[in-house]
Amino acid sequence: MNFVKYILLFLVFISCASKRGTIIAHRGASGYLPEHTLEGVAMAHSWNIDYIEPDIVMTKDNRLVVLHDIHLDTTTNVAAVFPNRKRSDGRFYAIDFKLDEIKKLKVHERIDLKTQKQYYPNRFMKEKKYFRVPTLSEFIEFVQGLNRTRSKKIGIYPEIKSPEFHKKEGKDITKKVVALLRAYGYDKEGQKIFIQCFYPPTLKRLKVEFKVKMPLVLLIADNSWNESSIDYDYYQTEEGLKEVSKYVEGVGPWMNQLYKVENDEGEKRIVKTNFVEWAHKHGLKVHPYTHRLDALPDGFRTSKELLDFMFGYLKIDGIFSDFADTVVNYYEGS
Repeated sequence: MNFVKYILLFLVFISCASKRGTIIAHRGASGYLPEHTLEGVAMAHSWNIDYIEPDIVMTKDNRLVVLHDIHLDTTTNVAAVFPNRKRSDGRFYAIDFKLDEIKKLKVHERIDLKTQKQYYPNRFMKEKKYFRVPTLSEFIEFVQGLNRTRSKKIGIYPEIKSPEFHKKEGKDITKKVVALLRAYGYDKEGQKIFIQCFYPPTLKRLKVEFKVKMPLVLLIADNSWNESSIDYDYYQTEEGLKEVSKYVEGVGPWMNQLYKVENDEGEKRIVKTNFVEWAHKHGLKVHPYTHRLDALPDGFRTSKELLDFMFGYLKIDGIFSDFADTVVNYYEGS
């Protein structure tokens, strides 16, 4: 058995369907179509999830585009189209290209740059390049249009990517994002939106300088990723969570930060950390990332085991998923 007996017994008596947690389609329908494409947005919207996540970066001409990180080379054919536009580190940066240039690129499944193979080999074929990089305006108008035609109220969950990097490049991505979201009516009470970021100073700035009404979420990385200059270990302590609760409404931890796997006489034992308990104590919602059917975290054999543990035992409030349809099905019992 992967779980200690008391956890199994506890989960037997849980009715997880009684109250559905928040379901966030991670970069769209990433398990089925290339991430951050409008085609993926359409598929995710059809599942009647709660939110769809766009990551946001800036172009050379100050446009906001939906892309997971500041680089173009892992999800587009930029190296083939603009082979001489890489920086000294060998990478191609979105901020070095104008929007009309980025629109010439084709989006494909995420690849490992060293091997040129797909990160997830059984997902959409990387050789098939039908897709384009959308702007944030295109993403928003697409979601709002589908909400209208399908009579839904599916929200958006944008992430401001790498504000430190953008600042060094002379770009105020935060100011630009706020202005655009306000233009589309999201900075009002009751709108279905969260703004997330890995960089606490940006979230403080949103609250203090821009006085946004939109709820904010601090994403928590592992320090080894070098996501920013922040020490993320601090935000996994009660002191850190208490401090951040002064200006955000939620936290988005890496799923692996919520538990530990221990070996008990040759059997794996799942032991929770105090993270969710501390976060809830200080009024924070907990939306961990990322649920993937083709990359289950250590200690879990099935998606159901993982979701039972996360929603039923830990009592998280929501989850980011590449396969958000399966989380919907989990709650519907199908």
